[in-house]
Amino acid sequence: MNTSLEKFLLPGGTSINALPKISLHDHLDGGLRPQTIIELAEAIGLALPSTEAAALGDWFADQANSGSLVDYLKTFDVTTAVMQTREGLIRVAREFVQDLAADGVIYGEIRWAPEQHLTRGLTLDQVVEAVQEGLESGVDQAAEFGSTIRVGQLITAMRHANRGLEIAELAVRHRGNGVIGFDIAGAELGFPARNHLAAFDYLAKEFMPVTVHAGEADGLGSIRGALFDGRALRLGHGVRLAEDIVIGREDDDNTYVTLGPVAQWVRDREIALELSPSSNLQTGAIAAWGDDLLDHPFDLLYQLGFRVTVNTDNRLMSDTSLSQELALLSDAFGYDIDDLEVFQLNAAQSAFLPLEEREELADAIVAGFEEA
Repeated sequence: MNTSLEKFLLPGGTSINALPKISLHDHLDGGLRPQTIIELAEAIGLALPSTEAAALGDWFADQANSGSLVDYLKTFDVTTAVMQTREGLIRVAREFVQDLAADGVIYGEIRWAPEQHLTRGLTLDQVVEAVQEGLESGVDQAAEFGSTIRVGQLITAMRHANRGLEIAELAVRHRGNGVIGFDIAGAELGFPARNHLAAFDYLAKEFMPVTVHAGEADGLGSIRGALFDGRALRLGHGVRLAEDIVIGREDDDNTYVTLGPVAQWVRDREIALELSPSSNLQTGAIAAWGDDLLDHPFDLLYQLGFRVTVNTDNRLMSDTSLSQELALLSDAFGYDIDDLEVFQLNAAQSAFLPLEEREELADAIVAGFEEA
């Protein structure tokens, strides 16, 4: 297992790493180990910016700190290139789970786009089966190190492509083999959820849960589309939902907050926001409010009662972990262990699992935090 994870503590000395955590928004092709990329690239003759692990990790972080989602996404050309063989997919998936477990994650939903892994002759079904084999191997190996983790696949369609229905059918076909939900991702601006309406209609008929990337590189119109065309049960990021919140001041001591119709809908129906603080800074998703974590609308959304969850998005590109994201939020907004527990319970309640299993996750979170 990867034991190089940095340790993070709350002000009272509690280890954030040791707390049980849930990861809902974590991309498979955004969580590779640099050394793994180097070894897989050598096997297929792929040139890299660096063949030294630390330097390659720095390259990814530097490239991702562009302030643009489009530029940020270009780093995935490298990671997906080494994920085109069965062996590569199995290894990446296995290590992905090991690294989650090492960070204290007890349940992880792992999203990825099968259509991006077909350049070396594998079929859609074969790549899903390879990833599932790797995930199961990772769970088994984590158990050998004393960690209990459960994972599920979120099958993603690329929103700029036209394979949405085909990928939706793939997800449903493998729902008994590790697939628990569907997502669309990629360039958001100019590619609305409505472009994949046939896929969302099909998924609704099959009762397959859906999360949609929205409110990251586009605003309220994209969120509306995710909710009403995509029937999204969660919003991937959703940070620009804050554009539908008006804060006014009556006097020096009193302020008022008005929710617009989209924000009201999301809050009242407890639609989870899969917020990823570091990634949101990197891609410019919070540019309307500032360029520092203190400017992130996370705390505003939390204080107003939205179902906020904390996620990494892409651990390699953001050079982060779930423990680090929680530590950053704690430092910025003064959150204590009780707040961190709320975020994990929000995630448990929003997982794409049956009710009984979500309740079991919540019990595990409560027990782990009480022990801490």
